[in-house]
Amino acid sequence: MAGDNQNGNSPPLRVVSVSLGAARRDHRSEVTLLGRRLSIERVGVDGDFDRACAMIRDLDGKVAAIGLGGTDLYLVAGKRRYVIEESRRLAEAAKVTPVVDGSGLKNTLERETIRWLAARGVLALKGKKVLVVSAVDRFGMAEAFTEAGSRTLFGDLIFALGLPIPMRSLRTVRVLAALLLPILRRLPIRVLYPTGSAQESTRPKHARFFRWADVIAGDFHYIRRHLPEGMDGKTIITNTTTREDVAFLRQRGIALLVTTTPEFEGRSFGTNVMEGVLVALAGKRPEAMQPRNYLDLLRQLGWQPAVQPLEKAAASV
Repeated sequence: MAGDNQNGNSPPLRVVSVSLGAARRDHRSEVTLLGRRLSIERVGVDGDFDRACAMIRDLDGKVAAIGLGGTDLYLVAGKRRYVIEESRRLAEAAKVTPVVDGSGLKNTLERETIRWLAARGVLALKGKKVLVVSAVDRFGMAEAFTEAGSRTLFGDLIFALGLPIPMRSLRTVRVLAALLLPILRRLPIRVLYPTGSAQESTRPKHARFFRWADVIAGDFHYIRRHLPEGMDGKTIITNTTTREDVAFLRQRGIALLVTTTPEFEGRSFGTNVMEGVLVALAGKRPEAMQPRNYLDLLRQLGWQPAVQPLEKAAASV
């Protein structure tokens, strides 16, 4: 994905993800994309909301784009978007620099990932049992699985709220989102999503839903938090994996890992980081970016999902 550096004397475009997650997962890479040098960073604040706000204020006006990590700004169901209140406060800490949460890219990149896997025969999806751990976090991906003919189960109530109630249609997701998200969006982020050290621990729950699925898809921290042992032969489609994460998945028996975002120096960054990269390269505000803008840039970059077999059994998938 690297190109000729046409701006060798210019300082790199700097894209920083300020994450509510663990600082232990921090990473920094310098790459050249479409002839532009970029410095890409992920900085964790161990769940400290006030520190995240202060860091975003300090970066404002000094970097090309800021990503919100460890949370979403928007939860999406169909054509409706719901703003998480605490995330809104984080985003508003920046007055000049564009702030992105990855939702614009999820709707394009992750939808295209599922289509790419099916079209190239990498993963047969028609009739496959798929667990999407949160549809409102990955609605484009959720729709793509449905379009591919998968038997899809949506785990929003299970993994975000701890209610062992699977949803089996996107219509149900949309109806419940309209009822619940106006209330849930006002809760602290830590109630809805693993932050800080909670991202580093695994407490398997609701294992029967994981065991039911052939493919487990969505946010990696939801997956890691609850993934049981004995997942032999299964496929995971996610992003933001480190070498340690890959070793963890291999130990759990996962056969095939598909990551939707490009790898830099052995790890994939979150969609918020990559959306920040694309916004910086386009030189546009996030609100001016259309799906075609993201797709055009991805094609220019030669993007494709990373498909990584984790055991010999993956060859038969």
